[in-house]
Amino acid sequence: MCLKTTRGIVMRKYFFLFPLFFSIHAFAQDSTFNSLMQGMESKPNDQKPIVKIFESERLINANTTELVGKGKMVFRVIHNFYDVAGTNGGIKNFFGLDNASDIKISFQVGLGHKLDMITSRDRGAENYQTEFSKVQKNWELGFKYRFAEQRENDPSHPLSIALFANTAVSSMRSKFFSPPYSDSSETTFNNFSERLSQAVQLIIARKFGKVSVQLSPSFVHRNRIIPGDDKSLFALGGATRIPITRNLAFIVDYFHVFHSKSARDFYKNPNSAVHPPTQFHDPLGIGFEFLTSGHVFHLNFTNATEILENRFIPRTVTSWGKGQFRWGFTVARTFVLWRDKN
Repeated sequence: MCLKTTRGIVMRKYFFLFPLFFSIHAFAQDSTFNSLMQGMESKPNDQKPIVKIFESERLINANTTELVGKGKMVFRVIHNFYDVAGTNGGIKNFFGLDNASDIKISFQVGLGHKLDMITSRDRGAENYQTEFSKVQKNWELGFKYRFAEQRENDPSHPLSIALFANTAVSSMRSKFFSPPYSDSSETTFNNFSERLSQAVQLIIARKFGKVSVQLSPSFVHRNRIIPGDDKSLFALGGATRIPITRNLAFIVDYFHVFHSKSARDFYKNPNSAVHPPTQFHDPLGIGFEFLTSGHVFHLNFTNATEILENRFIPRTVTSWGKGQFRWGFTVARTFVLWRDKN
């Protein structure tokens, strides 16, 4: 085995430890920061209040810079139906409400004032995925660490900046195909490492008056792909929240994904026996946010084919222009696990 191949195997084997390493490192930094700040809390006007840029830790498809808070937990359910129009929509399928496209259930726990841990279960999409690319039953473990905060009337703290990272593992049964397709499937797992994927996002947000905006440079890596696809790729996300009333807001998020030309050409190839001609699209979500006592409810419309970042960023193959956008909703409920003595 050549040195290059050996190094590649080692890199894939340990890449999934990246979020865990940063979680431990961030937790240590958070504890140190809190210890330093405890002796300064008695000083008046030491630091101005933190600006709450968004009302939730997640919009439609995009994470925000908001955290749960130390000792608290947010239980979140994301449910996407089938398409409103197009082949899978229309009145015959009650505009998509007859079926579920994807479901994600997550728990986000505040381990510190700057650090959240995230765990979730994602079913994975049913439609628009062939047996060669239908990666389902994903478990997620991740974190979000906020290392900068926008503060009221403080030019020295103009932005909130957070880092989100996760590792997802598919627990679905591996599917084996007869030659020549045995090595051309995303769902043929030869070992545990091939079940893993990772996502990293740098989230930069600011509130201008009552309007909230953010940018989310993102990176996704999948250990197992269909030959010809991009194993690692970048995306640039953006989001905004515009309040309409005190308890109602308009929300939008969007990701432009930088697929390589070779990958786009591969999926458009009509002679591909593994995958029918497919075109990638940028995920766009629009919706409304309703604030209630103890709950945040989102009514969503998005063309994102799946919910998990590791999947919808590289694998959105559905288009708004073809009516391939779907109803969805997000319900988030906050619970107190323990009280912060400080």
